[in-house]
Amino acid sequence: MRSRTTGPARLLGTLGAATALLGALLTGAGTPATAAAAPGPGPAARHQAGGPGTNHAVDDPFVSERTSWWRHDRFGMFIHFGAYSNLEGEYTRPDGTVCRNAEWIKRQCAVPTDVYERQAATFDPAAFDARAVVRTAKEAGQRYLVITAKHHDGYAMWPTRQNRWNLRDHSAFDPHRDILAELKEAADAAGVKLGFYYSIWDWHDPDFPSPATFPRYKKRMYAQLKELVDGYDPALLWFDGEWDADRPVNRWSPRDGADLQAYLHRLDPGLIVNNRVGKKRVVDGDYGTPEQEIPAEPVAGRLWESCMTLNDHWGHARYDTHWKSTATVVRNLLAVAGRGGNYLLNVGPDRHGRIPQPSVDRLRATGRWLAAHGQGDAVYGAGHTGLVGEPSWGTVSRKGDALYASVTAWPAAGTSLHLTAKAPLRIMSARVLGSSRKVTVTPAGDGFDLTPSGPPTGPEATVIRLAVRPPAAAPAGHGTGLTAQSWANDRFSGPPAVTTIAPVVNVAYRFDGSPAASIPADHFGTRWTGTIRPLHSQTYTLTTVSDDTVRVWVDGRLVIDGSRPHGPRTDRAAVALTAGHRHALRVEHTERTGEAYMKLLWSGPGQEQQIVPRGALYPS
Repeated sequence: MRSRTTGPARLLGTLGAATALLGALLTGAGTPATAAAAPGPGPAARHQAGGPGTNHAVDDPFVSERTSWWRHDRFGMFIHFGAYSNLEGEYTRPDGTVCRNAEWIKRQCAVPTDVYERQAATFDPAAFDARAVVRTAKEAGQRYLVITAKHHDGYAMWPTRQNRWNLRDHSAFDPHRDILAELKEAADAAGVKLGFYYSIWDWHDPDFPSPATFPRYKKRMYAQLKELVDGYDPALLWFDGEWDADRPVNRWSPRDGADLQAYLHRLDPGLIVNNRVGKKRVVDGDYGTPEQEIPAEPVAGRLWESCMTLNDHWGHARYDTHWKSTATVVRNLLAVAGRGGNYLLNVGPDRHGRIPQPSVDRLRATGRWLAAHGQGDAVYGAGHTGLVGEPSWGTVSRKGDALYASVTAWPAAGTSLHLTAKAPLRIMSARVLGSSRKVTVTPAGDGFDLTPSGPPTGPEATVIRLAVRPPAAAPAGHGTGLTAQSWANDRFSGPPAVTTIAPVVNVAYRFDGSPAASIPADHFGTRWTGTIRPLHSQTYTLTTVSDDTVRVWVDGRLVIDGSRPHGPRTDRAAVALTAGHRHALRVEHTERTGEAYMKLLWSGPGQEQQIVPRGALYPS
């Protein structure tokens, strides 16, 4: 993670090949790349990753089976643990002064490399107990774990074959133990998913800083990631250290990120990867990573996960006692889930490998709250609802035909809680989870007044379950996609080079791909035409994710005009659509030079954000 002093951030084989092919067919992607991965990120790897005619889009992460567990589970444990943990947040300089930091202590406290290496040689986390760690996560209600396999100091927490700067070869730890393997065994036994954090930025590798030697570093980096994927079968990879930086200079580029992402999906098509695999842009990875903050609303164009500390540091700092309360943790989790995100909450084990007791206490209390009265239903499998507005007195999440109103500011006796409706709906019943007391629901103004009786069920939040009847929907459509015409120029001049039916508008050509083998990777354009048929009569938000240009027309009206060349970004438009009616749709995208992306999503009161599905699209 970024230093707190520098500001906020930040099995293959037949089954795997079949999964990749299915993903390509569902997204309109080209023939998937061969599963035989190149050993490094050079030209050979890029050639195997694609070329003209390749669409690197894997699937729609909003609805994909690949990401379904992650979207459902919502709550995970982050673990920052490495050679820096041995110092427990303090470095005594030769002059006797003390410098404080945690996982960034080497850089921020200017610890000489030889001194840092000597202290790492004494690192002996013999008390690390993988089963206890997983048990703590389970008791907290956390469904997945992400541990730092390698942080910015370059120290590997597994017995890598690429160097000796690792826990087996450079520590006082039992060389016969492997804490990642121990975690994998414990997590699998408990039904908890395991992921690994990996820093791209490396302060220790001598080949990292120089452009002449950087390719050698990347080759070892790819080899380490292959060790992690092949050796431990992680469910996800959580990258960091992608940003531009000095001391040492960080040369990671958008193209490096695109190449790495393609390589990883060849290793394991089921991997989930965060956006810091690239440059933390909307087109990078499967999900965004706001750090130490919670977005005020769902993030346009992508899934997201908020990562936070339980105190003020990621790594262990023995002097840091500024712990979040259980109420804060619970309320953060509810706010994140109600806005369609995940919550990754960090612990920093001490030098012996033990999670600090104050962390354990707060996590267990959070788990008790989630387990009580079915209150976890407001989190697991729940998400954003556009049916009602987010109230000032708490948060609201949706799971099927139930809304979970989590009240953090309980009203005085006889006082109501107002809920603003964003679409026509009926509230069929209301009850407080964990209480038999009545909740009266009264239509009022632009929505409903909820008047509970009795006190709250606890200090963290009181959950009111509302059974609702959402607006009526039209029967499901049977569309086959849009007519897609592509040109080998970016002016739509002359006859198209290829015409086909695209199931959806979801293309990630990156730097080397294009709509067809006959079309080069630069200077091309695609026009999708047909109709769009919604299930609900409501105002939809159409969202495009594009690079370089995009324009969208609905019923002949230009609603999105991104005709000036731009880098990866989202554009949005509010469009009123009628259930069951086929509205004329035209989408134009051009690629000038560099990378290319184009995705069309929709969302609305009765529709969570996703790429507009094939069943809603009809060719011209």
